[in-house]
Amino acid sequence: MDEQYRLKIEAELARMEAEENIRILYACESGSRAWGFSSKDSDYDVRFLYVRPVEWYLSVRERRDVIERPISDMLDINGWDLRKALALFNKSNPPLLEWLRSPIRYKEPYSTAERIRSLSGATFSPKSCMYHYLHMAKGNYRDYLQGETVRAKKYFYVLRPLLACGWIEKYNAMPPMLFEELVEDLIPANRELHSIIAHLLIRKRAGDELRLEPRIGRLNDYLEERIGYFEQAAGALDTAEGLSDEQLDLLFRDALLEAWGTVSV
Repeated sequence: MDEQYRLKIEAELARMEAEENIRILYACESGSRAWGFSSKDSDYDVRFLYVRPVEWYLSVRERRDVIERPISDMLDINGWDLRKALALFNKSNPPLLEWLRSPIRYKEPYSTAERIRSLSGATFSPKSCMYHYLHMAKGNYRDYLQGETVRAKKYFYVLRPLLACGWIEKYNAMPPMLFEELVEDLIPANRELHSIIAHLLIRKRAGDELRLEPRIGRLNDYLEERIGYFEQAAGALDTAEGLSDEQLDLLFRDALLEAWGTVSV
């Protein structure tokens, strides 16, 4: 990635820590750059987990548990408070699970993120994750790919979640982040479909704007077939029991202790 942008992102994260009085436990790239189909003009979508001082949590008021900073047209930084993140983690929240698996990490000074990763097997729900990806694929297909002409780059935003569904069905596990890894595992290399996707990926990475052009019939047929298939398959998958409140509380308290040096007030 562009080293200047990495330095800019790291500086913005440091500034946010100072301004918000937080400790950032983990920060990563999400979106197309983490999925492996970005071009040089793709946005930077930074996501992070943080904790505030212990006293902040000891309040009768409900307080905002996200931080959102649209820095520029190219850079967007959003973070979740750890307490919010742990509640969603226990519900097998796919965006959070993806953040933790991102191949592009800007900051991980504490052990919290690795501890969460180590517990993900107990919270991963194949059923809820497949429904998440299926919902994403159906919405993007409906909104972007049903006309006679389409923006070709939108194919990636239907293909990736459908391939994620395929990975979950095949391995009963959270899919890898990299789009190309999903393609190579789930689309046979000798199929026409593989060549179509590979060509689109080359164009996308090269910075081709992939503006409006005639829809790719073979690809649309595949997407429609897969959507119909996973609508039937998702209901048969397993759910997860999740972690106990005591386990989550311990992880939360340990993170506070590691970040601030105390959990007393």
